[in-house]
Amino acid sequence: MSHEGNDSQHNHEEMNREDHTNQVNQGPALDAENVNRLDQKHAAAAAFQFLSRFPVKMQIDFVPPLLRESVVYYPLVGAAIGLCVWFGGALTGALLPSFPAAVLTLTIWVWLTGGLHLDGWMDTADGLLSYRTRERMLEIMKDSRVGAMGVIACVLLLMMKAALIADFIARGNWLYGALLILPMIWSRWFMVYAISAWPNARGDDGLAVLFKGLGERKEVQRARIAAIGLTILTAVITLAAVWIFQPGNSMVEMLVMDRGLGTLPWWLYPMAAAMLVPLAAYFIGKLPWWLYPMAAAMLVPLAAYFIGKFVAERISARLGGLTGDTYGAMNELLEAALLTVLSLLQGLFLL
Repeated sequence: MSHEGNDSQHNHEEMNREDHTNQVNQGPALDAENVNRLDQKHAAAAAFQFLSRFPVKMQIDFVPPLLRESVVYYPLVGAAIGLCVWFGGALTGALLPSFPAAVLTLTIWVWLTGGLHLDGWMDTADGLLSYRTRERMLEIMKDSRVGAMGVIACVLLLMMKAALIADFIARGNWLYGALLILPMIWSRWFMVYAISAWPNARGDDGLAVLFKGLGERKEVQRARIAAIGLTILTAVITLAAVWIFQPGNSMVEMLVMDRGLGTLPWWLYPMAAAMLVPLAAYFIGKLPWWLYPMAAAMLVPLAAYFIGKFVAERISARLGGLTGDTYGAMNELLEAALLTVLSLLQGLFLL
């Protein structure tokens, strides 16, 4: 009996030791989990501080590992900027004519980015449009002064963006306005992709060096997953909004209305027939309204990839790689290009 009691006490001590060991072993795991959460908060804050003027009050040490992790949140920064642009356009469009409202909306847009990407756009235009040697173009892009080609490129870009925003405001259908978020999401995703896919034109110099080794922890794939998730969420919200507020909307009804194909002047019919536009417009016009958000959600990412890759390859061929300025330039170019895609889709769907 005494032997059984000693065994029981021994077993109890063993169990206590095991419990203590498990607690000790779990401690570092829990600490690592908390540290990982803290790292993700710092990475998200770094992305917002680096790419925008959102008031994120957190002390950040912009070391290369944190910058590489922060790119996962670039699409989220784009979504936040796009959301503000959407609300700004809806509010100013309700108070002002479309073009003044578009200029004010664009002002909000530029302020939110701090002109960071516009600066890259102008520097890239100065360099590439100088048609000098590779070394000279890189020197021009590094110069803090802005040349004539940079100013011209900036004015044309802002005019194009203002015109596209005015088009959305003039249509007055802000139920589909949430899709304006998509260009901001995917233009910033492409920056992440470009950093990892093309070499740094300046070697071990410049801002791009801070992102060297991007992709070792699959940051590009994670950024793409984030962009896809935000795109799906945007499409679902748009579908729900239109379904709730315009449940009877039908493209078939709009096709037979006065603003359908019958309003085309007679001299356009031979040209349209030669280009098969009436046939395409007929079939697109018969599509249900809910296909528009889905088409935008699919076409915008594809357009971002193919347009961005086309431009990046040609810039890389001339400069021997990409730079921090060219990343910003491609972001600006893709925003304008993807807004154009959305405007074309609205026209095709007669929205």
